Amino acid sequence: MKIVYNILGTFNSGGMERVLTNKANYLVAQGYDITIVTTDQQGRKPYFDLDDRIHQIDLGINYTNDQNKGVFAKLWNYRWRQVKHKSKLKQLLLQLKSDVVISMFDHDTSFVHKMNDGSFKILEIHFSRYKRLQYGRRGVWKLVDILRNREDLNIARKYDRFVVLTEEDRMYWGKLPNIAVIPNANSFSVTDQALLVNKNAIAVGRLDYQKGFDNLIKIWKIIQLQHPEWTLHIYGNGPLKRRLEDLIKILGLTGCVQIHSATPDIKTAYLASSIYLMASRYEGLPMALLEAQSCGLPMVSYACKCGPRDIIIEEKNGFLIAEGEMEDFASKINLLIENDVLRKVMGENARTMSARFSENQVMQLWLNLFKNLV
Repeated sequence: MKIVYNILGTFNSGGMERVLTNKANYLVAQGYDITIVTTDQQGRKPYFDLDDRIHQIDLGINYTNDQNKGVFAKLWNYRWRQVKHKSKLKQLLLQLKSDVVISMFDHDTSFVHKMNDGSFKILEIHFSRYKRLQYGRRGVWKLVDILRNREDLNIARKYDRFVVLTEEDRMYWGKLPNIAVIPNANSFSVTDQALLVNKNAIAVGRLDYQKGFDNLIKIWKIIQLQHPEWTLHIYGNGPLKRRLEDLIKILGLTGCVQIHSATPDIKTAYLASSIYLMASRYEGLPMALLEAQSCGLPMVSYACKCGPRDIIIEEKNGFLIAEGEMEDFASKINLLIENDVLRKVMGENARTMSARFSENQVMQLWLNLFKNLV
C-alpha cells in the first residue's frame, strides 16, 4: 500500500513532526510505501531520523518566507502560494498513484480532498477544534481565525476519514459520520524510571504562545519563594525565547529557571527530573505528557483543550488545574515537592498508565483504518 503524508516540513522539533516520524518509520518497516511531501523544507534535514526507505519530496512553496511581511502582503502572497501548491501537488499525486493521501491539517487541507488521483483522502488534526481561536491574535488576524475556524468544519466533512486525537475533541466536532479517534502513540522505549529524587521540574515544548511558558515562569516565582533549592528546566526552541529569558530576569529567577535548546535526547532530561509541568493554552494530545508519564513522572497541567484530560487521571498520576488558576497550580507543585511518598506513588501510576498509548496499540488502529478504506 502506498501512503502519502503532507506537512509543511520535518525540520522542526515539535510533537507533530515527532509523531509523523514515528508513524512513517513504523509503517515502512511493515512494508508500506511511504512518501512525505513538504512545502518549506528548504534543504534542511529532518529533525528526527527518518528511515532511508521513506521518500521525501519538497514542493518549494515556502509559505514561511512571508512570516515577517504585513497583513495584506501575507494575504496576497498566500493566495498565490496556494495556487502554486495546488498545481504542484496535483501533478505529483497523479504520478505517485498512491492508495491513501493524508493531510496533517496544514496549508494543503482546503484542496487535498479535491485531488482526483484515485486515492482515499484522510485529514488528521494534531490540535483541537478551537485551535485557531486560541492563538490570541487581534485585529484582522482575529477575524481571519474566526472565519477559518468556521470553514474547518466544512472541510473536515469532505474527507473519507477525519482523525482527531481525543474523545474530548470528537465531541467538539459534532456528529460527523467520517470522524475517528486515534491518539498519538508513545514511542518511547524506556527501561529506566525516574528516581524522583532530584530537585528538578521539567517542561518541554516550542517556545511560543501556545505552550504558556510565560505563565509557567510566573508560577515558578511562587515556588521559588518556598523552595529556592528547586529548579525548573524548560526544553525547546521558538520565537519567544528572548522574551521568556527577559521575564526570568525581571522576576529574579535566573538560576532557578533555565531554558535549554530542544534535544533529541530528551529522555535523559525526563529521567533526571521529578515533576512534569504543562501550562499550555491549547493542545491536541501533548506528546510531552505521554513521554513524561512513560518515564514515571507525576504531572501537573492546565486542563486545556485538548489532551490533558485523556492522559491525567486526577490524583492518580497527576493534577489537572483549571485554566488560569496560577495559585492552585503552584499549590499542587508544592504538594508534590513536599510529599515524597505522593510523588513516587503518582510516578508509579503514571508509568503503569502509559501502556494505554503504546505504539503497537495505536498503530493497529491506523492499520485497521487503512484496511477498511482501501
